[in-house]
Amino acid sequence: MSDDLKKEFWDRLDDTRAGMLMTKTARAIPMTHYIDEDDRAAVLWFITAKGTDLAQSAEGRAAAQYLIASKDESLWARIDGHVSAVTNPTELDKIWNAIAGAWFEDGKQDPDVQLIRFDLTEAEVWATDGGFKFLYEIGKAQMTGQKPDMGKHGTIRF
Repeated sequence: MSDDLKKEFWDRLDDTRAGMLMTKTARAIPMTHYIDEDDRAAVLWFITAKGTDLAQSAEGRAAAQYLIASKDESLWARIDGHVSAVTNPTELDKIWNAIAGAWFEDGKQDPDVQLIRFDLTEAEVWATDGGFKFLYEIGKAQMTGQKPDMGKHGTIRF
């Protein structure tokens, strides 16, 4: 199931816009992730400002967690890994968009832009059929006394 769950994780993560990223010294904050299409198996990217707790924490290789819940409630995950602050103009060019640009006056040339690389180590993943199916399964469980089928759940390693 691990390979199926890993594929489902990446497919659904593609449709998920944001989550909460944290390190030991940086509180959980909402962040938009960018999937590295060249290294789809193990890396996410984030853009933040240099003065943030997250950027300062990532100056050294810091353990991190990223918590996500997809809009359609079909993916829930706790992703563990390490963040590091990097300078990579090629990657920044690939992922830069209007959302990121809204935070920086001088666009991607703004000296305050900090690219964060998140190297994934493992994730606990719940892949479900979403909200309506959840309600159906809860109702069915109430009527039959059986546990609801909540979809796939497991830990994947990167």
